[in-house]
Amino acid sequence: MLRRLYDRILALAASPRAAWWLAALAFAEASVFPVPPDAVLVPMAIARPDRAWRLAAVCTAASVAGGALGYLIGYALFEQLARPLLHAYGYQAGFDRFRELYGRYGLWVILIKGLTPIPYKIVTIASGAAAFSFPVFMAASLVTRGARFFLLAALLRRFGLPVRDFVERRLTLVTTLAAAGLVGGFLALKVF
Repeated sequence: MLRRLYDRILALAASPRAAWWLAALAFAEASVFPVPPDAVLVPMAIARPDRAWRLAAVCTAASVAGGALGYLIGYALFEQLARPLLHAYGYQAGFDRFRELYGRYGLWVILIKGLTPIPYKIVTIASGAAAFSFPVFMAASLVTRGARFFLLAALLRRFGLPVRDFVERRLTLVTTLAAAGLVGGFLALKVF
C-alpha cells in the first residue's frame, strides 16, 4: 500500500498539475487539513530536483495564503462560537491571560512553530483568536514557511538521487519516522 501511494505521488510529480495539487494541500494544511505538505513536496522534489525551488515557492505561497484563512477562522469564528462558551464556563480570565501572552510572545510562537512538525493550522487559528497583528503574522509566516520549504528543497535538490534511493529502499522506515514526527508534534503541542 505504501509503495503504491509513493509511486502515485511520484507519477503526480511528473504531471502538469503537480504544482496545483501541492498548492491545494499546502493551503488546506495551514487552515483545516491534518496532512503537512511535506508529504507531497518531498516525493515531488525527489522525482524532479530541477523543480525543487519552484515547488518550494508554490508551497510557501499557498501555505501563507492558507494561513490567512486560518487566521480568519480564529478571528471571526472565535468571537461567534468560542467566546460565549468561555463566558458561560467562566474561562474568560484565562483566555485574557492567553491573549496577553500571545501578544507578547506571538511572534516567537509563529517563527518557532512554523518550522516544526507541530501543525501550522494551530498557530494560524490561535493567532486569529488572540487578535495578533495580522501584518506581523503574515510577515512571520512568510519567513518561517519559506525557510522551512526552501531548506527542504535545497537539501532535496543537493542530495536528491541518494535520498530517493534511500527512501525507495526503506519506505516503511521513512513513513514511520514521518508519522512519529507528526505525532510528536501533536504531543509537543499538548505539553506547551
